[in-house]
Amino acid sequence: MNNKLLTKIILFTALFSYSWVVGQSYMYVIALEDVQMAMDAPAYIELRQLLDTSFRANFKFVVIGALASNLLLVIVTVRNCRSLLFITAALSFLALIVDTLLTLKGNVPLNNLINTWTATSHPGDWSNIRANWLQIFHYRQMANGSGFVILLAGAIFGLGHSKSSAS
Repeated sequence: MNNKLLTKIILFTALFSYSWVVGQSYMYVIALEDVQMAMDAPAYIELRQLLDTSFRANFKFVVIGALASNLLLVIVTVRNCRSLLFITAALSFLALIVDTLLTLKGNVPLNNLINTWTATSHPGDWSNIRANWLQIFHYRQMANGSGFVILLAGAIFGLGHSKSSAS
């Protein structure tokens, strides 16, 4: 397999896996944040706990796939470190790392806390904790949304102009 084809396959895989990560952010922009903000405590707790259970079971594979494929893209394109494709791959990988760290250090601990609540037993300031969760998620949206757009720009404008893709 030639280098250009390999780069294209890795780039496709990186974009595809990244789209799953950023899809979560789009879901919140379109509706889920407004829905959660309109909920009372029992409804919010039930939704948050159900979402967390599902995401813990499935989303880790999405994130691992995105991190692995984007790291592989950085490795494959580093041979031409001044190319637009390498620069965008590196920046988008950095954005994924930021998103992952915000998840692990911010949202997951809050999810763990929310998972201890019940409809009848939750803190009086539960809405502040919800707002804190959403604020951290906004930072994640900025990271993974910009990372995806950067990688997409690299795919569109940078693939045909790198030495590593010409063989």
